[in-house]
Amino acid sequence: RTAIVTGGAQGFGLDITKRLIRSGASVIIWDNDQKMVEKAIEDIKSPNLSFNIVDISNYSKVEECVQEITKQKNIDILINNAGITGPTATLWEYDIEMWKKVVDINLMGTFNCCRAIVPNMIKNNYGRIVNVASPSGLFGNFGQANYGAAKMGIVGLTNVLAIEGAKYNIKVNVIAPTAYTRMTEGLIPEDVGKFMTPELVTPLVTYLASEACEPTHEIYGVAAGRFARIGIITHEGYVNQQATAEDIANNIDEIRTITDGTYPLSNDDENMLIMKALQGNSSNE
Repeated sequence: RTAIVTGGAQGFGLDITKRLIRSGASVIIWDNDQKMVEKAIEDIKSPNLSFNIVDISNYSKVEECVQEITKQKNIDILINNAGITGPTATLWEYDIEMWKKVVDINLMGTFNCCRAIVPNMIKNNYGRIVNVASPSGLFGNFGQANYGAAKMGIVGLTNVLAIEGAKYNIKVNVIAPTAYTRMTEGLIPEDVGKFMTPELVTPLVTYLASEACEPTHEIYGVAAGRFARIGIITHEGYVNQQATAEDIANNIDEIRTITDGTYPLSNDDENMLIMKALQGNSSNE
């Protein structure tokens, strides 16, 4: 199999690159840091490793690289790892140009790579895509509205692409890792970071990128040797088609407390839950 790892010359992207090569894959690093790429190539010394210097926020450059690669081989695996955090600041103080840059690299970069590569996967009826989100998007982190918004956008992209790619044997999942890397060393205290090495992210990514991977359309948290699915969950809720704001206030606990939760995997799934709730309400009247 041939894999592209964006940001694959540093952080846990580098460890993913090493692990995929040990698994027998041919890996192409996409990175825009020439020095880090050269260092990775020198350190790994594998005939199965190559690279392109790519700015993933530039779609024409991404597409050009894909066209050159697919003249000779298929692209079977895509690890959308490249990203930047940007400076931390409250939302109302955030520099607009830096906000755009963070979104361009994290969210648009992921979109650009998927858009350019997925047609080759469709053609060959096979693909494994692992996108990289962040707990900052899933749960929130002070001063990171830019990064959180971009990374949560990747979750939405993953959800839709997993549905669209299902009939072509393309499995698409997203991880929300925490690891102590050059990018996060200012955000994670060193005494905590020592438990969160990049190597501890790699086993999950390796599985999700493999032929053995059956799950798709799922979110996983990974840090410090802990691996866990993260769900977007809902429940039947409170039903009242004549509800007033006062009714909402009086029933807010029922609305907020999730009981018998379920994990919708499409808009249709939630619509079915809504209809079930309406039917249940009608039968109780």
